[in-house]
Amino acid sequence: MSSTNRTVVVTGIGATTPLGGDSASTWEGLLAGRSGVRPLEGERFAELPVQIAALAAVDPGDVLPRPLARKLDRSAQFALIAAREAWADAGYTAPAGEDSSVAPERLGSVIASGIGGVTTLLDQYDVLKEKGVRRVSPHTVPMLMPNSPSANVGLEVNARAGVHTPVSACASGAEAIGYAVEMIRTGRADVVVAGGTEAAIHPLPIAAFANMMAMSKNNDEPTKASRPYDTGRDGFVLGEGAGVVILESEEHAKARGARVYCEVLGQGLSADSHHIAQPEPTGRGIAAAMQNLLDSTDLKPSEVVHLNAHATSTPQGDVAEIKALRKVLGDDLDHVAISATKSMTGHLLGGAGGIETVATVLALHHRVAPPTINVDDLDPEVEADIVRGEPRELPQGTIAAINNSFGFGGHNVVLAFRTV
Repeated sequence: MSSTNRTVVVTGIGATTPLGGDSASTWEGLLAGRSGVRPLEGERFAELPVQIAALAAVDPGDVLPRPLARKLDRSAQFALIAAREAWADAGYTAPAGEDSSVAPERLGSVIASGIGGVTTLLDQYDVLKEKGVRRVSPHTVPMLMPNSPSANVGLEVNARAGVHTPVSACASGAEAIGYAVEMIRTGRADVVVAGGTEAAIHPLPIAAFANMMAMSKNNDEPTKASRPYDTGRDGFVLGEGAGVVILESEEHAKARGARVYCEVLGQGLSADSHHIAQPEPTGRGIAAAMQNLLDSTDLKPSEVVHLNAHATSTPQGDVAEIKALRKVLGDDLDHVAISATKSMTGHLLGGAGGIETVATVLALHHRVAPPTINVDDLDPEVEADIVRGEPRELPQGTIAAINNSFGFGGHNVVLAFRTV
């Protein structure tokens, strides 16, 4: 097909997170201001400086059939569960082709992970050392591949327009959704299953992040450890899970009578070119991504009433993001209700953009912004309207929301959505 510039809409959502095993329970947890962070149990975590994490509320092994689960890394298990929910939520009843409302050649899958099958890799190396070569699983390579979640979701729904896995650290899930938008806009697909997943709660990644001084060590008060914008914040809390959306061209959604959550306006992209792990302190790169979004869409700053911030609870990153927002939006930032949902879910790394897109879509759909918890003493450098304490009602009429995701390496991805 020739290039087009089609309108893209969200028709389905799915999630499995530290707050719940589906999107409904996750949303309920967000509105209630409930933390999903808890102590890590087991001998292998006992010597770590960080002994807390936001584990999935529902273990994927309790949802998927055991023969299937054994062939999938935990990250792919999460992705498949979230994708199945989103696919059904969009009104599809079978894989493409069997469900005649979408052709396999017009369906894509873009599911990202920042780290991929790291738990499979580490666990199978332990098997090799302790039990020998013959005991290493023959499924190891397909399980540890970073593209495994996207490939398995593609196999599930019979996607033939393309199966992709952008990797940009903690911006991966958002970049996957932006890539999916472009697949539809350029005419390569009519429908794309898109999102992010991560499952890296393992002693090695935790020890590595802890030694970088990136993680909170508030082991005594797990539910208060993730505290974006608070003066006492001391790093992020690692989370796990997945968030997936079904994106469609507006014409395709209308033709099959689908329910539409909102429109996806587009994405803004940039790179900091500053440091492999530290954010550029003035927010220069983030501001460039936001300006790119405004320049490439018809979004006006006055339309933006809600923002799901990247806000990981790190001292530098939280402030840099607010500086960038103020630089680009100016006084319009004063009417933007900002939610930092990582205060409840922890940081899902490559899965963050997925679940935070689900949260942003639901905020627009229900016209309510979730609270940010644990902000007991707001950092005076955070000159913005942070939703605290209770959920905040959003205005009526046509409104827009933004979801920010940034990653190690200086990756910046900004997604925008608007009510229909």
